[in-house]
Amino acid sequence: MTQSSPRPQSSRHRLVAVLCLTGVCAMVGLAYASVPLYRLFCQVTGFGGTTQRVVAASPTVLDRTVTVRFDANVAPGLPWEFEAITKPMTVKLGETAVASYRATNKGTTSTVGTAAYNVVPDQAGVFFNKLACFCFTEQPLAAGESAELPVQFFVDPAMATDRDGRRVQEITLSYTFFPVAAAKKGVAERNADAKGRGKGS
Repeated sequence: MTQSSPRPQSSRHRLVAVLCLTGVCAMVGLAYASVPLYRLFCQVTGFGGTTQRVVAASPTVLDRTVTVRFDANVAPGLPWEFEAITKPMTVKLGETAVASYRATNKGTTSTVGTAAYNVVPDQAGVFFNKLACFCFTEQPLAAGESAELPVQFFVDPAMATDRDGRRVQEITLSYTFFPVAAAKKGVAERNADAKGRGKGS
């Protein structure tokens, strides 16, 4: 009786290994792509209370009003105090308004933060338009330093006729500051530091 060759089985093992490796690579690629794609999806649809970025004020202002409240938070790891300076305000739909926040570094060293945002209720996100804000911009603060951070916005008049939006009477704009890791020094900076230490020795 002849023995079967082990080659077909080893070929199957190699095929399974290649398929598994391909699957892992695909999942890693999707993981990296999912964050910017999800952010883009949220910005376009207002999903999850994501507000909109615009470059021009609304040409229309309605008599209908909405109350806008301002919320401020700091993620763990960032020794900052962050607060809304502006009290709740009542604005007309389409009216451009400005609100201010203040961030203060309570730590003993310079730190950098960046802010993410959303609005509540979620269905208001697609109608909340920001003309200027400090979100997703790295904000450095020296120890004890404070910075006033304005945001310019308007609520789209289209909210008055939207099936879900027309029921919204109050909107809360919420920001959370997260710590930004210090950037690694480049070769030129490291060489300059080394020369400085050498002169000092």
